[in-house]
Amino acid sequence: MTEEFDLAASLARSLEGRRGAWSFVQGFAGHWAGALQTGDGWAEADLVAAEERLGVRLPLALREAYLLFGRRPDLTSNHDVLLGPAELYVDDAEEALVFRHENQGAASWGILLGSLHDDDPAVFIRPDLADKSAERWEGWLERLSLCFVEIVLSESLQADQVRSDFLDHDDDSIALLEENAVRLPFPAYPSCEEDPAIRWFLGQDVLLRDDGMGLLARGRTAEDLDRLRDLIPGDWLDDLR
Repeated sequence: MTEEFDLAASLARSLEGRRGAWSFVQGFAGHWAGALQTGDGWAEADLVAAEERLGVRLPLALREAYLLFGRRPDLTSNHDVLLGPAELYVDDAEEALVFRHENQGAASWGILLGSLHDDDPAVFIRPDLADKSAERWEGWLERLSLCFVEIVLSESLQADQVRSDFLDHDDDSIALLEENAVRLPFPAYPSCEEDPAIRWFLGQDVLLRDDGMGLLARGRTAEDLDRLRDLIPGDWLDDLR
């Protein structure tokens, strides 16, 4: 890209609505992954076929995301999996339209059927539990377009081992994180939690997520990631230096 991408400012604009969310995805892809191209999205015919099979109208935000970048697994499916239009389904309890799976089947993300008429409905997550009677759709994010921003951010952390890493953090590493990186303006989530644990940070060309259990980092380059490892020393999983 010839124009510098301000990740924090663009992320803040994504909170305002769908247009800001898709602008963020385009800017992030161009600066961190590879610019969006014609053919990166599904065809309108694919979405129409899905609607006819399911007997429902897909929310506008879901259609826009699939049309823009739904066929870019490097943005959507490095770890967890965004379902293609032919894979979308209504859960067995007929409560939600499922569009994403955790990579080991531990959870699914969906849109409640009663909100499919909304342009940008809330997203819910359903853990896969041994006791099926205890499973519930629990709040994740208040807007589907914002969920796709989160998907692109989260999946970028799993892009490759050269530019991504994981640290089991402690109080010292959290203090260093807050000292050396800026908290990004992303709403607290999951929305079902009283004290949401997931926080996003931006260092010097390094994206970081503190999910309460560990710290995931992605540098624009391997050198950017090494610099972050030096600032926040610890037993980084893939640091072979």
